[in-house]
Amino acid sequence: MKLYTYDPAPNPRRLALFLQYKGIEIDTRQVDLGKLEQHSDEYGRINPFRTVPTLVTDEGAVLTEVIGQCVYLEALHPEKPLLGTTALEKAEVISWDHRMFLTGFMAIADMFRNGHPAFKGRAMPGPLALEQIPALVERGKLRLDAFWPMLETQLSSHPWVAGEHFSLADIDMVCLCEFAGWVKEGIPADCAALLDWHGRAKAELGI
Repeated sequence: MKLYTYDPAPNPRRLALFLQYKGIEIDTRQVDLGKLEQHSDEYGRINPFRTVPTLVTDEGAVLTEVIGQCVYLEALHPEKPLLGTTALEKAEVISWDHRMFLTGFMAIADMFRNGHPAFKGRAMPGPLALEQIPALVERGKLRLDAFWPMLETQLSSHPWVAGEHFSLADIDMVCLCEFAGWVKEGIPADCAALLDWHGRAKAELGI
């Protein structure tokens, strides 16, 4: 098995914390996004989407999405489950993970990639060249402002994001909070339950 990743980036960080929590070790190669190595012909032959992380399985399958990589690795390494153990728990973890990606991660990504000069002509990940849309920075901020209270409500009545057990949803939320710092945002001071959760989640992960 081979992992192509770039440690500083948000999506690789999600998988890295998943692997760390489960104690999984994989042969790893760094793809330097700062040097645009993801756009090299060599990497494009491995992952035509030119994103990271990429997991190449022992069977030769290429998994390019973090959620798919985690589902695959969870099946191989069920110890310390992170995707739920019952049908309902699994549905809740995937549902919250999807919700966070669409409403939180994407809001921050819009702010970052449409506002940072380094992404001029590359406003979206992947091979397609797209120009920045400055208005998406403001819209992303509005979306993120609405995101925090949603998680505050959930965590006011549940110990963890997807319910009663620590899961991938908590790992991804920790990464989302880190990513928010890239656009000088963070958990609002009035979100007491979310702040409490954040401290407990980081302790659970040992970070």
